[in-house]
Amino acid sequence: MSLSVSRRLAAVTAIAVTGLLGATAPAALAAPTAVTAAPTPPDIPLANVKAHLTQLQTIATNNGGNRAHGRAGYKASIDYVKAKLDAAGFTTTLQTFTSSGATGYNLIADWPGGDPNSVLMSGAHLDSVTSGAGINDNGSGSAAVLETALAVSRAGLQPTKHLRFGWWGAEELGLVGSKYYVNNLPTAERAKFAGYLNFDMIGSPNPGYFVYDDDPTIEQTFKNYYAGLGVATEIETEGDGRSDHASFKNVGIPVGGLFTGASNSKTSAQAQKWGGTAGQSFDRCYHSSCDNTSNINDTALDRNADAIAYAVWNLGASTPVPPGPSFENTTDVNIPDSPAAGVNSPITVSGVAGNAPATTKVDVNIVHTYRGDLQIDLIAPDGTAYRLKNSGSDSADNVIASYTVNASSEVANGVWKLQVKDVAAQDVGYINSWKITF
Repeated sequence: MSLSVSRRLAAVTAIAVTGLLGATAPAALAAPTAVTAAPTPPDIPLANVKAHLTQLQTIATNNGGNRAHGRAGYKASIDYVKAKLDAAGFTTTLQTFTSSGATGYNLIADWPGGDPNSVLMSGAHLDSVTSGAGINDNGSGSAAVLETALAVSRAGLQPTKHLRFGWWGAEELGLVGSKYYVNNLPTAERAKFAGYLNFDMIGSPNPGYFVYDDDPTIEQTFKNYYAGLGVATEIETEGDGRSDHASFKNVGIPVGGLFTGASNSKTSAQAQKWGGTAGQSFDRCYHSSCDNTSNINDTALDRNADAIAYAVWNLGASTPVPPGPSFENTTDVNIPDSPAAGVNSPITVSGVAGNAPATTKVDVNIVHTYRGDLQIDLIAPDGTAYRLKNSGSDSADNVIASYTVNASSEVANGVWKLQVKDVAAQDVGYINSWKITF
């Protein structure tokens, strides 16, 4: 798909003018610049998240088939999550409340350090309905938040904000647990929240990719992550006011989150964009007995778990532990407007011992009038290509994104290349800069 002629000409003119000013004109290859690395969000292992779901399923099976408020399965679920966090070095608090004549539980986990006056919290409800195990609703969110918290521990992360995680009880009865938590926060404590991130149903079997639009900064963080994958998102509307973020939003705390859909049906346009089946619910087992471990889309769960980590690292942490070496090439390289051609922007890496990490980070800044035309690969020194972005129907301008690559089989030292191909005609652009961090 191409832009209008006038828009393309405007883009060409803008590129040419800035080139005359010396800011973007292609020049001889400059020496890569070593810069301070930013924190690299980890790739959350899907297998780990699914192992938690298997445990939640077993708990439900052993306790009457569900993990609902007031039932033994819910308390066993809380105990499972708490044990994992205690072992990982979190300070955990079990908060009790009463609803419908039964004791309910919230679990709060604080990671040591960070600014106590700037709290970033991520949470998910842990209870199911009485009719089933609740593996998508909401084992999916609970398990992904748990694994993100464990990744914080594995990384020894030293965040600038204070990181807090929460698992809510009795959400299915009307957000009871999260309301209790928020209502019992003193006004001064509420004022310390930088944001609350909510994850409710993030592995729906016929998934959509929905982002909350409540807080612009949080919303853009998630959109940036998905733009880096080349996956389009839509604004979340089905769950407005129906999940635990509403408890925080109602007292003025900035909120955001992700959702893959519940009982609403996927449209033809959404099926074309995301795959799956048009005319079918995002989750046909919503609030049903079939919401078990077979009711999960692995791709959606994997992407959203990684998105949680991306948000926690980018919104909450700005100091890597340990700092990794980073190399950048800021020399502009024009991208030919031809499907048959591609360009390479090289970076020579030296002084890095051993192999690249499993969380090698690639930051890309490409100016282009239609990023849907672009196919982007990282080329390792031995010639192995790692796909960063496929071409597609994304009609926005530019590619400004961070990608995480498992390059652990590659020797770090050598010449790495960012390879960019424009697979369709009539749109123009150039590589502005790129950076690789080990």
